[in-house]
Amino acid sequence: MARIASSFSFGQKFRVINMYAVVKTGGKQYRLSEGDTIRVETLDVEEGSSIEFDNILMVADGENVKVGTPYVDGSKVVATVKGHGRHKKIEIIKFNRRKNYDKRTGHRQNYTELEVTRIQAG
Repeated sequence: MARIASSFSFGQKFRVINMYAVVKTGGKQYRLSEGDTIRVETLDVEEGSSIEFDNILMVADGENVKVGTPYVDGSKVVATVKGHGRHKKIEIIKFNRRKNYDKRTGHRQNYTELEVTRIQAG
């Protein structure tokens, strides 16, 4: 049997992230790197404008990691607002078996879609 050489390498499968930050907004924490697009809780900003986050919990640049107490001083993340929208509907169903009772409601959460343009470490 002849063996066929494979041109697959493990470096092609993984993306190398040099710098990232952990940001707190809307009661949640997000791990962001430059170029990421995320959906956060609704923010009161216009579409196309930029927004700065200064509630940075951690900044990592390769081997250099800064952890805040509670926030990292002098660091910020700049993002542009791509748009506003609503998530897919979540159906809530309540029922009692053998009691002829069922109740169905739905919920759609609003969001703001952001694209991270710059991360500045303090």
